[in-house]
Amino acid sequence: MASTIAYCKKRQTHSSIKVQNLPRLLLLRTHSIFNFYLSFIVSCMLCFSLNLNQLVYADNDSPSFSIQSLETLMHNRVYLLNANFSYQFSQEAIEALEHGVPLLILVDIEILTPRWYWADKTIAELEQGYLLIYHALSESYVVNNLNSGTQTNFLHLKQALNSLSQIQELPILDANLLKEDKDYYLRVRTHLDIESLPAPMRPLAYISSDWSLSSDWYEWPLQK
Repeated sequence: MASTIAYCKKRQTHSSIKVQNLPRLLLLRTHSIFNFYLSFIVSCMLCFSLNLNQLVYADNDSPSFSIQSLETLMHNRVYLLNANFSYQFSQEAIEALEHGVPLLILVDIEILTPRWYWADKTIAELEQGYLLIYHALSESYVVNNLNSGTQTNFLHLKQALNSLSQIQELPILDANLLKEDKDYYLRVRTHLDIESLPAPMRPLAYISSDWSLSSDWYEWPLQK
C-alpha cells in the first residue's frame, strides 16, 4: 500500500509540472526544431558548395588517359602508326612514383576486319609498353621502352609525359597479310597496368578511380 501511494504522488507531481510548464516547453521545442532545420539548410548549402568546387576541379584537372589523334601510313608495304596521347596522372599515382613505385603504361593496338554475322575478327595484336621510373638520387624521370629497350632520362615529369604522349612511325603490320577484297580497321587504347603494381597496392588500386586510368578505344580505318 505504501508503495502504491508513493507511486501516485510521484505521478501527480510529474503531471503537474508538465501542465504548468507546457507553454514554455512548447516554445523551447519549437525553437529547437527551428535551429535544427536552420543547421540542416546551412549544411546542405555547404555540401553543395563543396561538391560544386569538386566538380569544377574534376572538369579541369581530373586524372585521365585519352587519345588526341591517330593516323596510319604505309612505307615499303608496312603499316606505320602515328598517335598522340594525353596522360593526366592522379596525385596518388605521382606520389607512388616519387616514392619508388614504377608505373607501366601500355598501348594496346589491334587490327580487325568487320563480320556481319559475328564479332569482328582480330587479324593482329600488338602491345607497346613504357615503364616510367623516378630516380631519387639523380632526381630524374626515366622512360623505358620495353619493346625496343631504349631508355631516356628527363629532369621533369612533364617532359617524361610529353615523351610518352607521342608515337611516331611505329611499325604495326605487314600489308601483305591483308586481303584485297576485305576491309580492315585499327583500334587503339592506352592504360595504366595495375597488375604491375606491388602486391599490397593492387586491392585498393582495383577499386580506386585514382588508379583506374584508361582511355577509350579509338578506331581508325586502315587504308589499303
